[in-house]
Amino acid sequence: MVTYIATVCASNQNRSMEAHSVLKQAGYEVRSFGTGSMVRLPGPTIDRPNNYPFGTPYNQMYEDLQAQDERYTANGLLSMLDRNRKIKTAPERWHNMNESFDIVITCEERCFDAVCDDLVNRSGEKNRLVHVINVDIKDNHEEAVVGGQAILELVQQMEASVDVDGEVEDILAEWQKEHPLLPALHMTHFF
Repeated sequence: MVTYIATVCASNQNRSMEAHSVLKQAGYEVRSFGTGSMVRLPGPTIDRPNNYPFGTPYNQMYEDLQAQDERYTANGLLSMLDRNRKIKTAPERWHNMNESFDIVITCEERCFDAVCDDLVNRSGEKNRLVHVINVDIKDNHEEAVVGGQAILELVQQMEASVDVDGEVEDILAEWQKEHPLLPALHMTHFF
């Protein structure tokens, strides 16, 4: 039975927050995180992103970018931040959390690697099994929406399972047939 889910991307902005929103609306208990060293958002040029420390409120980022330039409205960045600030106060960093989850879903392979490395370093002191699944989602609004819905389907299939620990590989294989453009990886770890 799925009871507590984490979604993870690099900056806890787009992909993890879209999945967080979709899962929350479906009634799941969910938290979201980022694995980067800073929250990075598009800036005036590709080599000048807007950087914020994790914990900076989404509302503060929204107001900062709104004051900077109107193009952030046109490119959807302000809409994304508006969604985020309605879900939670600020982006959180995975490495700073101290909770246990039943499923952790990452949205990029480097985030999957970072979560797996972190769980290995935590030593599994609680001896609680966690399924870490990566659903590789391109970091743009359209793909985040598609990925969020696909993640909801995966979680629903896992929840419907009688023995999720024994059936997870089969569930993923069936899910992958429905979503061939979203490559998936799976590992088990312990909290």
